[in-house]
Amino acid sequence: MGKLIQGEPLSELLGGKTAAIFDMDGTLVDSMWMWKTVDEEYLTRLGIPCPPDIQKAIEGMSFTETAVYFKTTFHIADSIEQIKEDWLAMSLDKYRHEVPAKPGAKRLLAALKTRGIRIGVATSSSREMVAASLGTLGLDAYIDEVTTACEVAAGKPAPDIYLEAAARLNAEPSACLVFEDIPAGILSAKAAGMAVCAVDDRYSAAIRAEKQEMADYFLESFEDLLF
Repeated sequence: MGKLIQGEPLSELLGGKTAAIFDMDGTLVDSMWMWKTVDEEYLTRLGIPCPPDIQKAIEGMSFTETAVYFKTTFHIADSIEQIKEDWLAMSLDKYRHEVPAKPGAKRLLAALKTRGIRIGVATSSSREMVAASLGTLGLDAYIDEVTTACEVAAGKPAPDIYLEAAARLNAEPSACLVFEDIPAGILSAKAAGMAVCAVDDRYSAAIRAEKQEMADYFLESFEDLLF
């Protein structure tokens, strides 16, 4: 079971690592509620009831993989690209005006940067969404590299995105510490040979124990670290 981090110095968590890689949604920013809203609104427009387990079904999928799943599962006539365009339009305004950073996220990124740690983001969201979210919040200034799941062969839980993120940071997988909020992401990073710190999120509160069991460390909040 992952060690619960409460009041430990950041240097102990890093353990000689040279790179830190963050998932975005639910990890750096409090946005998982938004995606549930977008899915419900999108399907409602089409007159389709939103299944209660839809978020679990698409967990870890890339933006494109999710669009393919929706098109196939709900027999949507629009093209994959049109579905993605509709989601993008619906999400960008929310990212810019309604999605906050997780408490302590900016302080953690600044502390890592001060220590010379290379910082990456590995996300299932698109680059436009990353720019809207991290740019609005001023977090993008700390990020060295962004890797999206659409840029690799398979989304989470496959290890592809984390291996690519490490390569872009010029870091060995074993020298990377990953921060993740969902099981698929934790599995992805572990399969890539990386240490993982699971991050608590209200959206995934029901599976907190599962996340803690899978990860090497568990953080209730970035503010629990001593910078």
